[in-house]
Amino acid sequence: MLRIAVPNKGSLSEPAAEMLREAGYRQRRDTRELVLADPDNDVEFFFLRPRDVAVYVGAGTVDAGITGRDLLLDSGAAADEHLALGFAGSTFRFAAPAGTITTIDGIAGRRVASSYNLLVQRYLADQGVEPAAIVHLDGAVESSVRLGVADLIADVVETGTTLRAAGLEVFGEPILRSEAVLITRRGAEDAAGLEVLTRRLQGVLTARQYVLMDYDVPVSLVETAVALTPGLESPTVSPLHDREWAAVRAMVPRKQTNQVMDALYDAGARAILVTSIHACRL
Repeated sequence: MLRIAVPNKGSLSEPAAEMLREAGYRQRRDTRELVLADPDNDVEFFFLRPRDVAVYVGAGTVDAGITGRDLLLDSGAAADEHLALGFAGSTFRFAAPAGTITTIDGIAGRRVASSYNLLVQRYLADQGVEPAAIVHLDGAVESSVRLGVADLIADVVETGTTLRAAGLEVFGEPILRSEAVLITRRGAEDAAGLEVLTRRLQGVLTARQYVLMDYDVPVSLVETAVALTPGLESPTVSPLHDREWAAVRAMVPRKQTNQVMDALYDAGARAILVTSIHACRL
């Protein structure tokens, strides 16, 4: 039975559970459940603190887990990223009081407050920069400078509103661009069922990224139309009862749906329909 660690709370929890549901796995109905067996899929889920997922995977206690890339790298666990899952995206950056530090080199000899000590330490070491100290805080990192605990911070930045409210501004290149990832133990052979899990999650990712587009087009314009909708391998082209027209079906990137529909209409296509994809295998 494949053992999978899933975040039990926080911003990763519900999106991870939803993705697993879309992939055909059972998920808990009660947030107090810590373990959930899914015998139909030969899987067992363990609901753990997001920061602990990489530790359990690295120790081999579970076979795979879902966590953030930032949490994986900060854990120091013997686990590796297996598949990026496309949700919970964030950017990890340095920030300091406006005008005080503008380059990474300016961090040398300064105190850095962060909830991700190991991640920050490794990044600065790679840049050849030695801070005075890395101050670990579990939360409210933005307040650390004003309270005199640190000279700058390293934290997740979304809109930057919270930083600006604290009188801080970001500088330098992003330390890391993070998102939810499926992780496995480093150097371990793939556990039974991992290939199926991976294929199912990839199917969900594809289903979320594409739509199915159907349309009718004059036979004389088929080549022009299919150039706009090449699909993955090739679009399906079928004759209609009126032999001067053909029906075309292709997968189209979801983000480009309306632009493609406009281009097809201008090219002479009609009866353009778009359908969401629930699941797929490529």
